[in-house]
Amino acid sequence: MKKFFLTIAVGAAFVAAPSQSTVYMTREISPEALVEVYKALGRPADGHRVAVKISTGEAGNPNYLRPDLIRNLVDSVHGTIVECNTAYGGKRNTFDAHWQTVHEHGFDSIAPVDLMDEEGQMKIPVRDRRHIKYDIVGNHLPRYTYMVNLAHFKGHPMGGYGGALKNASIGVASADGKANIHTGGKVETVETIWQNTAPQDVFLESMAAAAQAVHDYFGENIIYINVMNNMSVDCDCVAHPAEVKLADYGILASTDPVALDKACCDIIFNMTASEGNDNAPLMERISSRHGLHTIDHAEAIGLGTTDYVIVDLDKK
Repeated sequence: MKKFFLTIAVGAAFVAAPSQSTVYMTREISPEALVEVYKALGRPADGHRVAVKISTGEAGNPNYLRPDLIRNLVDSVHGTIVECNTAYGGKRNTFDAHWQTVHEHGFDSIAPVDLMDEEGQMKIPVRDRRHIKYDIVGNHLPRYTYMVNLAHFKGHPMGGYGGALKNASIGVASADGKANIHTGGKVETVETIWQNTAPQDVFLESMAAAAQAVHDYFGENIIYINVMNNMSVDCDCVAHPAEVKLADYGILASTDPVALDKACCDIIFNMTASEGNDNAPLMERISSRHGLHTIDHAEAIGLGTTDYVIVDLDKK
C-alpha cells in the first residue's frame, strides 16, 4: 500500500483535567446494559458521524466483544465500527486479512466497518512531546465527529492491561502509528518496530500521550466504555490467549479514560479471590509490566484524574 500523511490541527482548546470524575457501573453485561451506560454519560451522539472504536479480535481468540453484545449500542448511535491494522504478524496486519477477520467475526453483519488507515495516514498533535512528537492515525479519522471508545478490559502481554487508554492510543493509531508509540518516537514505520522497541515506561508514557491526542481531537465528543468480561491475562490481539481465570464483572463507563481504567484496575486489585474467580494472574500481569504507570502518566499530563466516584446504575 502506498503510504501518505496528512497533518491536521486540533480545533478544540485543551481543557484541564477535572478534580474528580464520575464512573458509571452496572454488573449486568448485556446489549441493553451497554445502551444504559451510554445514556447515563449524558453525552448523546445525536447529529454526529459516530465512530465506534473496538478491537476486531485476532483470529482464533474467542474473547473479543461479540457483535451480538454491541449491536444495540452501535445501532443507537448510528455508528460505524472503526479499526486500524495491527503491527504484528497475524490475521489483521494486512487489509485483505483484516477484512476477512472482520467478516468471520461478524462485525460487518451489524454495521458499516471502516479500517481507518486503508487509504493512508495523518498526524494529530500531542501535548506531551517528551517521546512521540505527534500521533499517527488513519486518515479516515476526519470522517467522524464523535467517538465511542468501546474497550474490552483484560490483560495485555506488553502493556499489562488493555482498556480505554490503550484502545484510544494503540487502537486508533495506524500500523505505523503503533510503531511510533511502541518505540517512543524512534521509528515511524511498522517494518522496523521490533528492532527499536523503547524502554517499558517510555512505551507506556507514549501510549498515554497518544490517548490524549485522540481525546483532544474529539474534545467533548468522545466517551469511554470498558466491558469487564472474558478477562484473560492476554489481549484480544493474542491468537491463543491464556485461560480466563476471572468471573465476568460488569460494564463501566466515563467521559474520563483515566478514571475509568483506574476504577477497573482497582476492582481487580481489591477483589477477594474465590473459586472460579482468581484475580492473581491478572494482578501479576499488570504489575510485572508496570501497567498502572500508563494511568499515572495520563493523569500527570492532564488527560484525566484517578480521583473518581462510582455511580452504581443497578441501585437506581
